[in-house]
Amino acid sequence: MSPARPCRGLRAAVAASVGLSEGPAGSARKGRLLRPPGPARATPGARLLRLPGNGAVRAASPERAGWTEALRAAVAELRSGAVVAVPTDTLYGLACSASCSAALDAVYRLKGRSEAKPLAVCLGRVVDVYRYCHVKVPEGLLKDLLPGPVTLVMERSEELNKDLNPFTPLVGIRIPDHAFMQDLAQMFGGPLALTSANLSSQPSSLNVKEFQDLWPQLSLVIDGGPIGDGKSPRCRLGSTVVDLSVPGKFDIIRAGCALENTTAVLQRKYGLLPHRDPAETWEAKGPRD
Repeated sequence: MSPARPCRGLRAAVAASVGLSEGPAGSARKGRLLRPPGPARATPGARLLRLPGNGAVRAASPERAGWTEALRAAVAELRSGAVVAVPTDTLYGLACSASCSAALDAVYRLKGRSEAKPLAVCLGRVVDVYRYCHVKVPEGLLKDLLPGPVTLVMERSEELNKDLNPFTPLVGIRIPDHAFMQDLAQMFGGPLALTSANLSSQPSSLNVKEFQDLWPQLSLVIDGGPIGDGKSPRCRLGSTVVDLSVPGKFDIIRAGCALENTTAVLQRKYGLLPHRDPAETWEAKGPRD
């Protein structure tokens, strides 16, 4: 797990900065609801970087320097164990190194999120899925759905940090259809934990101002501009979450914004059968992006 090592030495500092104390290594979470930090004014605040042009499309040559600056800044913060706000193809998200246990704890603390709720993992390429998951579907299925507004839940491999969702043998994989996020994941070189940029139970964010209360608790905010149509409730649904851990079957954990296309690919093209048993799914409510 390549990015794990740089984070280890910074765990205490990161934990202290968000009011955490470190527990035993590898200890399983017990579903505690972590309270958000105190008043925002008590912390220095995040650095804001705006992506040139449309953040979902790679910058043209004249603007490439700004694009590269944002990528390098984000990678540096992530490797230090920090939490970074990023745009995706569905919502704004909070990202951290999935290999850094202190950073994972910081994300839960920031959101006031129950530790029983899993975090998705963001990767840069379809080939990376085979490193972090035991894949039981055809490669063509992965390529038909990824990149895209879908979270695919599969059996996790031993490559993932044991402190990431320690209560389940499954993991949700995201490859956003967003140029900056794909470049970021590939440059980072390891799995990124990803969740929505909002307090738990609050509406999802489609622009950076909507989660401005969280800025003081972040190291960096990447502004990729507005995502989707802010007036449409559908745009705040997040990715469609589908469990593919049972061979030949699928289970929709969260309808999300791409339900029709996802089920069409799974059923019509690959002949998978719906399997609806909430007790056997990864997480009844699923992750946010």
